[in-house]
Order: sequence, then C-alpha cells, then structure tokens
Amino acid sequence: MKIRKSYGSNGERSVYIHENKKDESILVAIPSLEWSCYFTYDEAGEELQERMMKSLAERTDDSEANELSGRIRGWTGEM
Repeated sequence: MKIRKSYGSNGERSVYIHENKKDESILVAIPSLEWSCYFTYDEAGEELQERMMKSLAERTDDSEANELSGRIRGWTGEM
C-alpha cells in the first residue's frame, strides 16, 4: 500500500492506494472524506477519472474533486 499526500485548496488529504497485481486491480481510499474507489487496470483512463470526479464531488467541492481525481489518475498510472 502506498500513501500519498494531496495538498490543495481544502488542506491536506491522505490518499491510500493499494495495488493487487494478481487481480490487476487498484483500490483507492481517502478516509477523511469517507470515500473509496475500486477499478481494474483495463478501466484506467479518461472515463475512470470522470467517474472518480463525480463520486468525489458528492463528498467535497467540484474544484477539489477535479484536483484529487487528476492526482489519483497520475499516481495510479505510475504503478
């Protein structure tokens, strides 16, 4: 599991990223928002970022949701 810090307009958020190489999947969680997202390697891309952004927007404002979804996409793309 990797833990990343996201510093944005709403302060610091800890983002937990767990990669399951056997199942080719990733689980991302942000405990401070009580939010998580599960996806497979095949789902990574623009559509996934949009899905995460919509889900995050239910927990925080639109600008932070956009910021976090972009960072998560970048971090998980490096894995």
